Amino acid sequence: MGAMTSADTYRGLSFWHDTVPDSLEPGDALPGDLQADVAIVGAGFTGLWTAYYLAKQAPGLRVVVCEREIAGFGASGRNGGWCSALFPASLAKLTRMAATGRAGAIAMQRAMQETVDEVGRVAAAEGIDCHWAKGGTVELARSAAQLERAKAEVAEAREFGFGDEDLRLLGAAEARALAAATGVIGGTYTPHCAAIHPARLARGLAAAVRAAGVSVFEQTPVLWIEPRRVVTPLGSIRADYVVRATEGYTPALPGFQRAIAPVYSLMIATQPVPDAIWDEIGLANRPTFGDFRHLIIYGQRTADGRLAFGGRGAPYHLGSAIRPAFDRVPAVFAALWGTLIEMFPVLRDVHVSHWWGGPLGVPRDWCASVGLDSSTGVGWAGGYVGDGVATTNLAGRTLADLITREDSPITQLPWVGHRSPPWEPEPLRWLGVNAGMRAMELADWEEARTGRPSHAAAFMGRFLGG
Repeated sequence: MGAMTSADTYRGLSFWHDTVPDSLEPGDALPGDLQADVAIVGAGFTGLWTAYYLAKQAPGLRVVVCEREIAGFGASGRNGGWCSALFPASLAKLTRMAATGRAGAIAMQRAMQETVDEVGRVAAAEGIDCHWAKGGTVELARSAAQLERAKAEVAEAREFGFGDEDLRLLGAAEARALAAATGVIGGTYTPHCAAIHPARLARGLAAAVRAAGVSVFEQTPVLWIEPRRVVTPLGSIRADYVVRATEGYTPALPGFQRAIAPVYSLMIATQPVPDAIWDEIGLANRPTFGDFRHLIIYGQRTADGRLAFGGRGAPYHLGSAIRPAFDRVPAVFAALWGTLIEMFPVLRDVHVSHWWGGPLGVPRDWCASVGLDSSTGVGWAGGYVGDGVATTNLAGRTLADLITREDSPITQLPWVGHRSPPWEPEPLRWLGVNAGMRAMELADWEEARTGRPSHAAAFMGRFLGG
């Protein structure tokens, strides 16, 4: 995909881009060959957080960030705005991965919880008004099968020593008081999430790293990376460390075609909703919300009183293709709107003002990772499966510690140094990813028809984050 040049075009990427206070005019491109200490590829959250903590910990380092478009162009600027403690791999899976077993899984979850507050701390310290509202997350159970999953999730949390203060089961009345959707019979609540305006955070973070002396070169596509060298059409950067922070766009780099599958998630945003309707819906403290269906949905009440709502369902494209046309799938937008008014019929006469989408990064084993190969100087982070707003912050801090050789507790977490296996070659990848999504749709249909937990979902769970 070629570089875009128009600030108006960037503003049209999403509701979030459309409502940031800055102009979205691209910054300077790479002026030619450079020498640096650290070269970061990608100015999304991963790259920007890494640059931010490097600048704080080692102000003398020459840190350079290269971005094909503008800072916050990709998933960092288009997501659902959940700054949550969610991690794509389960506690059980982390236990199997970690050299320290159960203790490592618990440490990972605690680190994620602390990271939510760290993002809020930095936003406040840097004067980034990202509409921060730590209202937690309510996940609704709207069928007997969904309620069983809610109970199982709480039971697993208890097994690992997490109490009501981390995740609690809600009765029907409690859940409806938070989010008065139709058919609610229970749910869960965790305080470990803030609703944010993601593009405001991404753009504010880019300004903060520039102010700290980091060079952020926009309109600078990276052709390939190699040990201690980044190659662009505008020049090469030689650096002791090269960090790949490209998430869903990773397959465009030579040698990484099977590292990540870019899967599209799409969103809609309503016009501002009248207060009388909000009184019926709830979401008073701006908790993020979803339910326990298999095909993921997610939403938030924005600071200006809209409902921003998204979900999966768009197809994976053969060859990990990424194109602007894939950001908008009318059938998926229609399904999202149908789901939203099925949950909250009072919204039926409220108009949708924005619809958008973009790719997120899914590794083969559904487990995010961060690491640094000391022999080559190449670092990486990604594979967040849509749970990246907070996880990228933990990744950035971890990479900064690894690069500066700071032996901190976060460098010992189980995702550090983890390497996901490659995806299958095409067309097997296309068949597998899309079959997985169709299976989740089938599972929701099956549960709605039978009232019992889906066999299809239980089978597919073995291949996902469990």
